[in-house]
Amino acid sequence: MLRPVLLCLLILVGHAAKASPVSSALPDAELRGEATLRFLGFPLYKARLFTPSGAPLDWSKDFALELTYLRDLTAYDLVEGTMREFERTGGTLPVRAQLNRCFFDVRKGDRYTAVANGPNQLTFWRNDTRTCTLSHPQITARFMGIFLGDNTRSRRFTSLLRSDG
Repeated sequence: MLRPVLLCLLILVGHAAKASPVSSALPDAELRGEATLRFLGFPLYKARLFTPSGAPLDWSKDFALELTYLRDLTAYDLVEGTMREFERTGGTLPVRAQLNRCFFDVRKGDRYTAVANGPNQLTFWRNDTRTCTLSHPQITARFMGIFLGDNTRSRRFTSLLRSDG
């Protein structure tokens, strides 16, 4: 009887010990806001913003954005969608090759987490496995601005995510 109980405890401790990308990269980060992006009424992904101590978003401080996909998408879809948003929000960036190394196909329930490392680097995790670090001048503002900036596709989504009201 003791052996099954010990086995269960070991499994639980193992799961608890595995830190999320947010807690390991930004130890003081707390959930600031969350929102679901929909297209023509269909949910695409649920986003969660993590900031230092859950404070309002401050672009000069590192923060994290987690997307949980609510439908299947290919890596091509993710890269092309990102490149289109870069063009729409301020012009193309020469980061396609880096994005191709960062993004993989996603299935419903998969998560991507992007963590800012200053203004010029973002580190990406897919389902808690690090995939890459994207480096380019001002990449944090440009990439995160797709979701959190002043020119997003959905002001309501951005407002909920940033918990602006």
